Amino acid sequence: MRQGVRFLLAITISCLLGVSGRGQAKGPRFRALVLYENGGHHIQYSKVARPWLDKLAIDSNFAVDYINNTNPITEEYLAQYQLFIQLDYPPYSWPAKAVEAFQRYIEEGKGGWIGFHHATLLGEFDNYGIWPWFSRFMGDIRFKNYIPDFASGQVNVEDSTHPVLKGVPRQFTIQKEEWYTWNKSPRPNVKVLASVDENSYHPASTTTMGDHPVIWSNPHLRARNVYIFMGHGPDLFENTAYTTLFRNAVFWASGK
Repeated sequence: MRQGVRFLLAITISCLLGVSGRGQAKGPRFRALVLYENGGHHIQYSKVARPWLDKLAIDSNFAVDYINNTNPITEEYLAQYQLFIQLDYPPYSWPAKAVEAFQRYIEEGKGGWIGFHHATLLGEFDNYGIWPWFSRFMGDIRFKNYIPDFASGQVNVEDSTHPVLKGVPRQFTIQKEEWYTWNKSPRPNVKVLASVDENSYHPASTTTMGDHPVIWSNPHLRARNVYIFMGHGPDLFENTAYTTLFRNAVFWASGK
C-alpha cells in the first residue's frame, strides 16, 4: 500500500513540475544592442525609434539595450548581442578598442548589423579622419553633399525577393528626407536593394548623383548587414513601408 502511495505521489510531483516548467517565460529569442544619438538633429528620430523598438521587442520576444556612445564597446561586450543597430550614429570618434571590436564582429559574423542614415557620414568631421574600413564596408564611398532643406522622394525597390523587402511596396514615397550624396555609387561593391528616383524630388534639387542607392547590403562580409539611408525624422514611423522595412531588417539581420 505504501509503495502505491509513493508511486502516486511521485507521479503527482512530476506532473506539477512539468506544469510549472511550461508556465515559465522563455528567454529572449536574441539580444540587440542599439547605438543611438542622444542629441543633435536626430534626437527626435531617436525619441520615436526607441519606444517603437521596445514595443517590437516585447511583441516578438527579444531583448534590446541602448547606448549613446561607443565607450562601452569591446569584444566581450558585443559577445552578448546577436544584433547591432547603428541608429543614426556616425562612423567617427570611436575609441580604438571599439573600432577593433566592431570590425571583428562584422568580419567574423558574430552578429548582424543594421545601419541607418548617419552611418554613411564618412569623411573628415569634427577633427576626426575617415574610418577607411567602414568606408569599404559601405561600398568604398565618402560623404559628399546633402539636401539641407529636405525633399520628398520616391524609393524604388530593386530586389523584392530579399527578406528585408518582404511586404514592402515596389515603390513608396518618403515625405521628408535630407538625401545624402556620396562621391560615387556604392553599387559595384554592394548588393543594392532599393534606390531613390532623383527626378521625383519635391521640391526639385540639383544635389544629385545619378545612380542613387539608398538600401543595400555588403555580401563580402560574414555578418548579415543592411544599410537603410532613410532615418532623419520621427515622421518616418508613420510610414508603413518604412516600419515594415525596419521590422524585416531586425529579424533578417539577427538571423531570426
